[in-house]
Amino acid sequence: MRTTVFSKNGTIMQNLNDYYYFVQVVKYQGFTKASETLGITKSKLSRRITELEVRLGVRLIQRNTRKFAVTEIGQQFYQHCLKILNDVDQAENFIQSSLTDEPSGLVRISCPVALVNMPVGDMIAEYMQKYTGVEVQLLATNRRVDLIEEGVDLALRVSNTPPEDSEPL
Repeated sequence: MRTTVFSKNGTIMQNLNDYYYFVQVVKYQGFTKASETLGITKSKLSRRITELEVRLGVRLIQRNTRKFAVTEIGQQFYQHCLKILNDVDQAENFIQSSLTDEPSGLVRISCPVALVNMPVGDMIAEYMQKYTGVEVQLLATNRRVDLIEEGVDLALRVSNTPPEDSEPL
């Protein structure tokens, strides 16, 4: 069964499998080795590449029973396909890493300069060793930081009086 997917402007969207098949054929410099590696028949693989060439309106591979050569435009298309497939891998890896129980990402922390030399610096270093997926940016400053304007996630502050924007408990 073949599914056709259309883009917003009504054109047929390409099947990423065709790009993957093309990359494998180029990588293995032929259909035989690529079909063995992919676990599909050589004729099916050849048909998919031919359909891709027809959709694109260009010859990507010059082939006959004795010769195999990637055309100039095929070489350029190959580079684009590698990038696309790499981007897809990165997108899937992003999702997988987002689903883990481990914290990850960037945390921006502000604290007074004096606290960095106290246990705060050691606590942050220990936290980063435990959770390697977390990157901490520490802003050591004695001025009052505007959390929203400066994109700070956590601010440690030292004061004898309660902050003006807090309510009593």
